[in-house]
Amino acid sequence: MSEERSGANILVESLVRQGVEFVFGYPGGAVLPIYDALFGDERLRHILVRHEAGAAHAAEGYARSTGKPGVVLVTSGPGATNAVTGIADAFLDSIPLVVITGQVPTALIGSDAFQEADTVGISRHCTKHNYLVKDPADLAATIDEAFQIATTGRPGPVLIDIPKDVQIATAPWTDAPAQRRNRYSPPTQGGADEIAQAIDMIAAAKAPVLYTGGGIINSGPRATQLLRELQAKTGAPVTSTLMGLGAFPADHADWLGMLGMHGTYEANMAMNQSDLIVCLGARFDDRVTGRLDAFAPNSKKIHVDIDRSSINKTVQVDLPIVGDCASVIEQILDGWGSRKPQDLTAWKGRIESWRERKSLSFPLSKEAIMPQLAIQRLFELTKDKDPVISTEVGQHQMWAAQHFHFFGPNKWLTSGGLGTMGYGLPAAIGAQCGNPDSLVIDIAGDASIQMNIQEMGTATQYRLPVKVFILNNEWMGMVRQWQELTYESRYSNSYSDSLPDFVKLAEAYGWKGIRIENESQLDAGIKAMIEHDGPVIVDCLVAKESNCFPMIPSGASHTEMILYGDTVAGTMDDEAKALV
Repeated sequence: MSEERSGANILVESLVRQGVEFVFGYPGGAVLPIYDALFGDERLRHILVRHEAGAAHAAEGYARSTGKPGVVLVTSGPGATNAVTGIADAFLDSIPLVVITGQVPTALIGSDAFQEADTVGISRHCTKHNYLVKDPADLAATIDEAFQIATTGRPGPVLIDIPKDVQIATAPWTDAPAQRRNRYSPPTQGGADEIAQAIDMIAAAKAPVLYTGGGIINSGPRATQLLRELQAKTGAPVTSTLMGLGAFPADHADWLGMLGMHGTYEANMAMNQSDLIVCLGARFDDRVTGRLDAFAPNSKKIHVDIDRSSINKTVQVDLPIVGDCASVIEQILDGWGSRKPQDLTAWKGRIESWRERKSLSFPLSKEAIMPQLAIQRLFELTKDKDPVISTEVGQHQMWAAQHFHFFGPNKWLTSGGLGTMGYGLPAAIGAQCGNPDSLVIDIAGDASIQMNIQEMGTATQYRLPVKVFILNNEWMGMVRQWQELTYESRYSNSYSDSLPDFVKLAEAYGWKGIRIENESQLDAGIKAMIEHDGPVIVDCLVAKESNCFPMIPSGASHTEMILYGDTVAGTMDDEAKALV
C-alpha cells in the first residue's frame, strides 16, 4: 500500500533503506525541507560540520575506514561549491560517496537566483555520475541507483541535486523496494584466456613484482586475504602505492615498502629491474612511474583493474584484465593448481642488496626532534591499539607513509590523487564516527592542519576523541623542500611566520593541548595523548629544515633516487652525514 510523502521524506526513508548511519552536512535555505524531515528522526545521525569541505572529507574518512559509502548533505550554491574539493578528492582516490545537494526551485533554475549554481555542470568532471531530480516520484529509484553506482565497479562519488520545490512536493511512497533501472553493470571476472595467460606469465617470471594499489582495499577484506595467498603461492615480493598501504602486512619478509617518488630504494629498484610487473588495483600514476620512457624498461606488465579506462592510459601493458581485484586473484589462484614458480633466490638476493642501502635512514640531531623519529615513536607506542591513521598533505604525510606501518586494510586514510591539504582532521572525525572504539590519529603539518582546523568544533560537539599529532617545523615543508632542491633555496612564501599557539587553540575548543619541545618529552607526550579520553592536539616541535627522502626528482627515473647523503651541498653538516 502506498501513501503520499514529501520528496524530503522520501529521501530520508531511502537513506534509511540503504543502511545509512551518518550524514555529514551543513544546512542552508535550499535544503531546509530535508533538515526538517531529519528533525527528531533517530534512525540517521547527522554530523554538523563547520564547512562543507569538512563534510565531504569526513564522509571520505568514514567510507575509507568502514568500507561503507559516505553520505554528504549540503545546500545550493556555495554549499555545493565548497564541497567540490572533497568530491574531486573522492573521485581521484575512488572513495564511495553519495552527495546530496539542494538546488533553487525548478522554476528559478537558470535565472541566477540567490545561491544558485550549476551544480550538475560543476561536478560533472569529478563525479562518477550526477543527477538533477525534477520529480519527487523519481527520488527513490535515483537514490537506489546512486548507491549502486557509488559502491560498485571503481568506487567514487555520485551527486544528487534536488530543487527545493521537489523536496516539498509529494509523491507515492511504498515500503516495497525501489524499481532500480540496473543501467550500470561493470564486469568483475576476467576472461578465461586472460587468466590462463596471466598464470603462465607469473609462473615463468624470474624477477616478478606484485604492484598493488587502493583497488585491493576497495575490493574488500577478501581481496587483501587473497593477495596474501597469491604472494604465498608465487613467492613474489610486494610493493604498494600510497593508497594501497595496509593491503599487505608491513612485517612480511617479502614486503618492499611503498614505491614511487618517496618510496623505498628496494621497491623502486625492484620495479625497474623486474621481468614481470603484476599491477593489481593501481593505475601507474605519475608519482609511481617517474620518467615514463625509463619506467621498468625490460618488464612485461599485467594490469588488473575494474576501471577499463585506467588500462593503457599511461603505461602500455602486455596483458590487460578488466575485473574486480578479488575476483581476478581468486581466478588466478583457482587456476594455479600444483604449479611451482621459478626459483626466486637470485632475485631476492638482489633485493636484499638494495635493502642494505637502508633508504629510510635519516640523520639524528642533538638540537631538535627529527620528524621521522617522531613518527617512529608514535608507531611503536600505538601499534598495539591498531589505530586508524589519517594525514594531512605534505612532508608529514610521506614520513607517515614511510615510518608508520600497517598490517591490514582500512587503517590508512590519506589524500593521494588530489593531494588535498586539510583532509586529515575531518577524515579522522568521519573515521571516529564509524569506529567509535578505535584510536584515531591525524598526523598533521602545521600549515595543512589550518586548512580545516575549524572542524575541531565538530569533534567537540559530538565528543569524538580524535587525536591530532602535528609535526611543527614552521614551514610549508614540502614546498620549502622543492624550493631548496629545484629553485636554489628561494623560499617564496613557504615560511609560516604567524602560527597560532596550538595548545591554547586546543583549550579554546575544549580539547587537551600538549606541546613536545625535545626528544626527552617525546614518549611521555605521546602516552599522555593516548591516555586522554577526549580529543587532543599534540604540538610536536621538529627539526625545521628536514627533507623527505628518498625522493625521485620530477622528471627523473627510478634509478635516479636521492637518498640522505646525496642531497644538495650544504644541506647537511659532516656530523649529520656521518650518522647516515
